[in-house]
Amino acid sequence: MKEYIYNLEEIPALINKLKNDIKDCKILALTGPLGAGKTTLIRELLFSMGVEKSEIISPTFNYVNLYRVNGDIIYHFDLYRINSLNEFLEAGFDEYLNSGSLVLIEWPEVIAPLLQNRACFLNIDYEGTNKRKLSLSQGVD
Repeated sequence: MKEYIYNLEEIPALINKLKNDIKDCKILALTGPLGAGKTTLIRELLFSMGVEKSEIISPTFNYVNLYRVNGDIIYHFDLYRINSLNEFLEAGFDEYLNSGSLVLIEWPEVIAPLLQNRACFLNIDYEGTNKRKLSLSQGVD
């Protein structure tokens, strides 16, 4: 497990370090309390990959956003409002996990059984007043 302590101004530098650590991850699952910065981290990651910041919005109400970068597709899920694994499966969202594309998931706890041994987990937590702690664990084989 790797850990990073950072503040909001340091997120671009953090992303540069993190990109190397997650280069083999096709599914990134972001956990942490409300307001910890999951969407902010994803926004900066997508921006560093070439997505315009104005195009990056949280998929809270439509569950998933699709971004195209250099011919590749990236899926960004926000599962905050998904209530069960069955609801996720009935919506057909599990197909995205098997697409071979990069999948970024906020609030992945509800689909944890689908992510075992497949995802890299990024947990963001508060570290004092103005800092965050990011813990990266690789759950991929």
